[in-house]
Amino acid sequence: MTHYKTDQRIVLTLDAGGTNMVFGAMRGGEFIVNPLTLPSNSHDLEQCLSTMVNGFQEIINRLSEKPVAISFAFPGPADYPNGIIGGYLPNFPSFRDGVALGPFLRKKFGIPVFINNDGDLFAYGEALGGVLPEINEKLEMAGSAKRYKNMLGYTFGTGFGIGMIVNGELNRGDNSCVETFCLPHKKNQNVIVEEGVAVRAVKRVYGELSGNPDHGLEPKDIFDVAEGIRTGDAEAAKKAFAEMGEVAGDAMATAVTLTDGLIVIGGGITAARKYIMPSLLASLRSKIGTLSGDQLDRVQMKVYDLDNEEEFAEFARGEQRRLKIFGSDIEVIYDPQKRIGVAISKMGASKAISVGAYTFALNQLDKQ
Repeated sequence: MTHYKTDQRIVLTLDAGGTNMVFGAMRGGEFIVNPLTLPSNSHDLEQCLSTMVNGFQEIINRLSEKPVAISFAFPGPADYPNGIIGGYLPNFPSFRDGVALGPFLRKKFGIPVFINNDGDLFAYGEALGGVLPEINEKLEMAGSAKRYKNMLGYTFGTGFGIGMIVNGELNRGDNSCVETFCLPHKKNQNVIVEEGVAVRAVKRVYGELSGNPDHGLEPKDIFDVAEGIRTGDAEAAKKAFAEMGEVAGDAMATAVTLTDGLIVIGGGITAARKYIMPSLLASLRSKIGTLSGDQLDRVQMKVYDLDNEEEFAEFARGEQRRLKIFGSDIEVIYDPQKRIGVAISKMGASKAISVGAYTFALNQLDKQ
């Protein structure tokens, strides 16, 4: 497909939240009209659908030409390829019994409609215009022959979202159900890992460690406590973020072992990376035993912090060796080091999701 930054087609977008919906339009990977924010009315199906129609129509009225598609993320379980939303949807209770949202919008506007999970679109945006091409470009500039085509994208926020890129393409699975939020929590195997990797987790753990469960602080406030610019228990604040990193890294270790690619992380909480990343990387680099007493790496690839320039230089260098072809003096260059890396999103989760939605629509249209 044409590179998304130069593509002149217009795609309508939507940031669908339980409180508000933000409508927009993108061309060339950038928003071209001022966003329109409307109340979601997520408790009432008829009102909610009416809000979507009115919002998209208002954006269309501002455009000088017809959009080619609608593409957006929707929170919660769904049959995304068919545009059917339904199931456990705390922020959209009126959708729980199932809503043919894609077909509804397609009928109203007469253009293709693409709906995906926000974690999927975050990963797709980062794969097309974020961390993945950035790392490959840096590897090329460093003279490395190594290139990456596989990536996991994680969003830290109200939940623990994931998107998986395999060979440069979004992997939605056979049931639109590529997830890791439901893996077991490292420190409490009876609950899901999301209970340790979300806004509520940082708030709860800080409350437990500080002895003040009713503190009323948000993660940004807890970060300020850790930094010493707000009154509170600084050690408890640092440990709350560190535990989040440890639990997230444990879940990531399981996923990346199966996918063997880079990891990119987005979400507002990543502003506290100095307290999150050391424990996250420690989990990924941890050991696991065998019944015979041997200790193996939890992740079979060496894990690098790609935002650390010294580690990136080592990551790019690898372990270059010269190897003679048996029976001759001819040598080949061999790099036996299996390696992956973790990076924080530079685009930011919101922009990456929007770019993902835009590029996904164009890519699907080009295949038709």
